[in-house]
Amino acid sequence: MDLELKGKTAIVTGGSRGIGKAIGREFGLEGVAVALVSRGQEALEETARELAEETGGKFITIVADTGDPESVKAMVKEAAEKLGRIDILVNSAARVSGAYSPKLKDITEDDFWGDMNVKVMGYLRCAQAVAPYMIEQGWGRIINISGMAARNSGYSVGSMRNVSVTALTKNLADELGPQGINATVVHPGMTYTERIPGLLADQAKAQGITVEEAEQRMAERNSIHKIVDAKEVAYVVAFLASPKSIAINGDTIAAGGGVGRAIHY
Repeated sequence: MDLELKGKTAIVTGGSRGIGKAIGREFGLEGVAVALVSRGQEALEETARELAEETGGKFITIVADTGDPESVKAMVKEAAEKLGRIDILVNSAARVSGAYSPKLKDITEDDFWGDMNVKVMGYLRCAQAVAPYMIEQGWGRIINISGMAARNSGYSVGSMRNVSVTALTKNLADELGPQGINATVVHPGMTYTERIPGLLADQAKAQGITVEEAEQRMAERNSIHKIVDAKEVAYVVAFLASPKSIAINGDTIAAGGGVGRAIHY
């Protein structure tokens, strides 16, 4: 299937590693010119070089903090100037929580405000900044990377931030849809990224099992009994970023391999 992405442009926040990096790679393979955004210049430049060599695509790097309104405005302005237009925004920047899931008494103000500022307000800031460009050209795609904590309890702040991202997305879709701009959410579950080998090693040591056994136990948390790879999440995002996704707007796509037993309709 031709996703009709060749010649499009994209901003990917959180683009130096993990799911953001995988999305950048997939965009490069599809002929999208990509602005990779994160807070660390060195990691960004290394990722851009790697992806450009692998895909033959165009990658630029912009250092920005989505927790800072002025940084976001400057980032989007620079991306528009260097890419010529902004067709796609993928919001993927967030504070990495890992296995951090404190109980009620241990949740701090920083846990809440830090997550909400970077992920929820950060996504809103980026959407506000790119919307005028997309409205002017009459087309755009905004994909917000959230997470399965929106559908599962366990860490209150994680659930609140991800539910908030979903609510934001539906509002973006309703307001911007008539102007040719679709907004969607992707909920990854446990996803194989650069941090998983270390996490598996720690779990294996703590449980007195092999790394292979730890990986199998992690895989059994979903219904396909396989840890979804970041590139497999990126496949979903690439479709949602394409003109062919016109029928999907304001909705949530789970990309966790079948996590949980609840029926969502």
